[in-house]
Amino acid sequence: MTALVIVGAVVLLLLVAWMIATANRLDRLHVRKDAAWAALDAALARRAVVARAVAATGDAPASLREVADHAERTPRVDREAAENELSRELAAVERAKLPLALLAELIDAEQRVVIARRVHNDAIRDALAQRRRRMVRWLRLAGTAPLPEYFEIAEPELTGEVAPVWRTAARILLLDEAHRLLLFHGHDDGKSYWFTAGGGVERDEELRAAARRELLEETGLDLPDDQLTGPVWRRRAAFSFDGRSYDAEEWFFLARTTRTDIDTTGFTQIELDTIDGHRWWSAEDLRATSDVVYPVQLPELLPTLLAGWDGEVRTVR
Repeated sequence: MTALVIVGAVVLLLLVAWMIATANRLDRLHVRKDAAWAALDAALARRAVVARAVAATGDAPASLREVADHAERTPRVDREAAENELSRELAAVERAKLPLALLAELIDAEQRVVIARRVHNDAIRDALAQRRRRMVRWLRLAGTAPLPEYFEIAEPELTGEVAPVWRTAARILLLDEAHRLLLFHGHDDGKSYWFTAGGGVERDEELRAAARRELLEETGLDLPDDQLTGPVWRRRAAFSFDGRSYDAEEWFFLARTTRTDIDTTGFTQIELDTIDGHRWWSAEDLRATSDVVYPVQLPELLPTLLAGWDGEVRTVR
């Protein structure tokens, strides 16, 4: 009899210990579920904010702002339908027309929604799996907590599309004694074009120092600071190169040289692969050519610059 009492007491203690451990696990799962919903709700709210910014550009369906407002205000019970409607509106946006910075925000917001929804639904799955166990249901270990629900909305595929890379560049308008401009000839993805010397600014590097470094690397010319004028121009450019998209801010300095022999032994491997020549161009040559030249306003604005810089940094295309 005593043995049975002891066995019964041990079983009871084990049951109580299991119940306490299971209840604690359920509590942690519900906390995780609530945190996952808070993160998903924040991601959805951010998508709505970005959607309103897209609507303000005018390159989106007229109803986009209203749909975004509605999705953000809708209670949880009807939120799935509202968010799906917003997804359909965003799918109709002509993304190629959006500013690159805004496109980057939209891509990031959509991907955060996808990731947050998956994390949320994983938390729901684990909580439901625990709550559906027979002993949990029979002993009502979940208490009065409502049954967790999945959040089911259509989501874009995570295709690997990434936001454009931000790039600051220092470029040089290098003129010889005949007022001709040095341009390099490049090619990428089946396209060819002419462009000025220069390149990306390194971290914590000043623009003028970057311009001098790039000029030395690409031409062999080591010019002192006082022979670089400017920056005289500023250009915001969106382009693709070597399989990546870039959102670039370019600053142009003016420099002159008596040398026309160019030393390209300092080219990097990517420059060796994508640059196949260089040439000194007169203003007349630029106006007459049908080749692609960057900046595109170069034939128009170079003669004005040759007449003398007035000290104003002009925005060019």
